[in-house]
Amino acid sequence: MMVELKVNGRPYRVEVAENELLVDVLRYRLGFMGVKQGCGEGDCGLCLVLMNGRPVHSCLIPAWRADGSDIVTVEGIGSETSLHPVQRAFIDQGAVQCGFCIPAAVLIGKWLLDRGLAGDRETVRWAYRGLLCRCGSYLRFEEAVAQASRGG
Repeated sequence: MMVELKVNGRPYRVEVAENELLVDVLRYRLGFMGVKQGCGEGDCGLCLVLMNGRPVHSCLIPAWRADGSDIVTVEGIGSETSLHPVQRAFIDQGAVQCGFCIPAAVLIGKWLLDRGLAGDRETVRWAYRGLLCRCGSYLRFEEAVAQASRGG
């Protein structure tokens, strides 16, 4: 079946199989390598994208269910010459270690910032509960989000 997606502001028309997952379409068909396949069960959070403004696990969503959706991946925020405030804060706070979970972690930070929730530490901790970071950078994620919320 044919689905229409807007990914990072750009329209895409993609033919998908009934059982094809959004994570696979985004990563392997459209080339958004920041969308990672981890557990395939929605537990690790590595496949997180913003769909219609909300964080979702793209490994749990059949691609056809995303038809007409507006999707943001980490590739859609900031650029090499103009980083998003959350990206800048992640660098400043040393929150980037191995990098595997960072695309999802940055998107969570962006979502928190966009919703005006980044200043509340408890809410920030809650938002990161579904992301598995093997390096244990959670406190640095929290500091980065706090820095971005202060505008610095």
